Amino acid sequence: MTTEIKVPVLPESVADATVATWHVQAGDSVTRDQVLVDIETDKVVLEVPATADGVITEIKEAEGATVLGEQVIAILSEGAAAGDAAPAPKAEATPAAAGGDATVIDIVVPVLPESVADATIATWHVAEGESVSRDQQLVDIETDKVVLEVVAQEDGVIGKIVHAEGDTVLGEQKIGELNAGATASAAPAAAAPVAEESAGEGIASPSVRRLLTEKGLTVADVKGTGKGGRITKEDVEAAANKPAAAPAPSAATAAASAGAAAALGERSQKRVPMTRLRKTIANRLLEAKNSTAMLTTFNEVNMKPIMDLRKQYKDVFEKTHDTRLGFMSFYVKAVTEALKRFPAVNASIDGDDIVYHNFFDISIAVSTPRGLVTPVLRDSDQLSMAGIEQGIRDLAIKGRDGKLTMDDMQGGNFTITNGGVFGSLLSTPIINLPQTAILGMHKIQDRPMAVDGKVEILPMMYLALSYDHRLIDGKESVGFLVTIKELLEDPTRLLLDI
Repeated sequence: MTTEIKVPVLPESVADATVATWHVQAGDSVTRDQVLVDIETDKVVLEVPATADGVITEIKEAEGATVLGEQVIAILSEGAAAGDAAPAPKAEATPAAAGGDATVIDIVVPVLPESVADATIATWHVAEGESVSRDQQLVDIETDKVVLEVVAQEDGVIGKIVHAEGDTVLGEQKIGELNAGATASAAPAAAAPVAEESAGEGIASPSVRRLLTEKGLTVADVKGTGKGGRITKEDVEAAANKPAAAPAPSAATAAASAGAAAALGERSQKRVPMTRLRKTIANRLLEAKNSTAMLTTFNEVNMKPIMDLRKQYKDVFEKTHDTRLGFMSFYVKAVTEALKRFPAVNASIDGDDIVYHNFFDISIAVSTPRGLVTPVLRDSDQLSMAGIEQGIRDLAIKGRDGKLTMDDMQGGNFTITNGGVFGSLLSTPIINLPQTAILGMHKIQDRPMAVDGKVEILPMMYLALSYDHRLIDGKESVGFLVTIKELLEDPTRLLLDI
């Protein structure tokens, strides 16, 4: 039986997408929920998992191809098996030689950025006694804004893990040991159960592991029913909905334990700690609400001129510049021009001083698996449309993969956030401190509009500008938003600088 692998349904404001990365090839065996391909839109990257065990028999669209929602991009033969069994990755990573003297190498936290005091052990990808290969990712270290990856320096076996997940650590602090040159057989027998538990993580796809985190579960809490004991999303849901065990006689002690399930008949609840990034986001949003005189003004824009222009030139644009022509480049160009005309919107407040910036660094709100971040597109006034598209694409991919650096996150004079890719029709975005304004873009939706005394159906989008009234007056805020509206409704003005 064959199954068509399709592009997910795209948000209404997204016309098409690009095949970013194929994680498999034609002829590869795959398991259910294994991520096959990443589909990239203007703002988010969508993962397409396998719907069943089988073999990829055909890939119809290669990396870089432009695709539409629900378009068939590959064929999966369910239940089939690859002709030659591939060796297990763990076996390849294990050194062939037995015995030999092992050199102990300390696993340490990377040097933290100057503005970061400490960090948290987010995820260990290995366990004590597990064989690893050089450059294999061992652990994720989470700071307030970015996630740092620590990789193995040599082939060997993980010795002692000094700091577990959730521990707070400092820069260059020792968190574990690697027995370089050792083999798994040389590892202590007592470490075998731990290694076995870690191996369970290898049979859960990235999307399943994210679901485990969301449900507050670990691999050990779930029994895999997939091929080879692989954990599926249904297994996670079943484990999450399983009634909690009856509370111990000391109910007060049990309730005080973090992560303990409180049984309420057929209902249960689980307590999980906030990630460091989520706590930082919460604190910054609350600070913005409490420390600024924030006000939001609205307008709407007719997107038909841009949609017609994009439809006419997108193929030539992509062929010429090797990047897609999305909506974000128009938004950034319009915002940059409006910032030039209204310097107060490009300024910030520092104590009792107003700081006017003579450069244009635009923060782009990007949704990542760990939360919302705002990496910075620098010197937007000096970038072409293609440069803007490529810059936003690079930031989105780095955000998806957890590769954003502190340099990517720091600075920014103005923020653009596009909730329309998720279907938002209207919102009041919160200012990204220390900036003084943020522009919210929304869903493009056909609406009846009065044009020259006649009713026409036009693709309309609401704009929302939240601003700090301490610095920006109503006249400036409305003028700024109207300028953006005029530039988007007549994109040739962007080229003519009028």
